[in-house]
Amino acid sequence: MLSKLIVFVVYQLLVAVRKEKHNPLVPLTKGNWFFPPTGRLGRNNEKGNLYLKPVIVSTTILAVRKDGHVAIGGDGQVTMNAAVVKQDAKKIRRLYHDKVIVGFAGSSADAFALMERFDAKLEQYQGNVLRSAHELAKEWRTDKVLRRLESLLVVVDKQYSFLISGGGDVIEPDDGIIGIGSGGSYAIAAARALIKHTSLSAKEIVEAALNIAADICVYTNKNIKVEEVR
Repeated sequence: MLSKLIVFVVYQLLVAVRKEKHNPLVPLTKGNWFFPPTGRLGRNNEKGNLYLKPVIVSTTILAVRKDGHVAIGGDGQVTMNAAVVKQDAKKIRRLYHDKVIVGFAGSSADAFALMERFDAKLEQYQGNVLRSAHELAKEWRTDKVLRRLESLLVVVDKQYSFLISGGGDVIEPDDGIIGIGSGGSYAIAAARALIKHTSLSAKEIVEAALNIAADICVYTNKNIKVEEVR
C-alpha cells in the first residue's frame, strides 16, 4: 500500500512538471512500476491510467568549421524504443537559397515545425543568421505552443555555427565543432582529435567522426550524409 502511494505521489509530481498531453499507447499494469529509460510516462486523461509513450532516441549530428570551410552531417538511423524503424533518414536541410544548413535531433515533426519558423525568420531578416537564431530561440522559449516542441537545431552558414535549444539557448562553440544527438559526444571527441592531429578537410573530418560515433553508439548508423556551405 505504501509503495503504491509513493508511486502515485511521484506520478503526480511528474504530471505537474511536464504538463503534457500524451497519446495512450501501452498501458502499464498494476504493480509494474519500472519504466524503460527510452519510454516517457504518460496519462490517459479520461481514465487516469498510466501509459508508456515511445520516445525516438536516435540521431547524431556533427558540424565542423576549419580553415574557413564548414561542413555538417548526420546519420540515417531512426530508433523508436528498442527498434530501428528507418535506416536512411535525412536529418540535414538547406534553407534560405541554400546558404544556410540546419541539422536536427529529436522529434522529426517538431524539428520541421521549428525549421519552418527559422526559415521564415531568415526571410524576415534577409539571411541574418545571428538575428534569426536569437529571435527563434526567444519565440521558442516564450510561445506556449513552441515551447512544447522537443528538438535541437544546429545551424551553420559561412560565418556562424549555432546550437539552438528550446531553453532559449543560442550557443556558438569556441572551436567550431557542434555535436548533438545520442552519439554527439563521441563525434565531438573524434572531430577534435582529427582536427588536432590530421590535415583532413572539414567535410572529411565530419565523415570520419560520424563513422567513429557509429561504431560506438547503437542509435547511430553509417548511412552518413554530409553537406558543405557553398
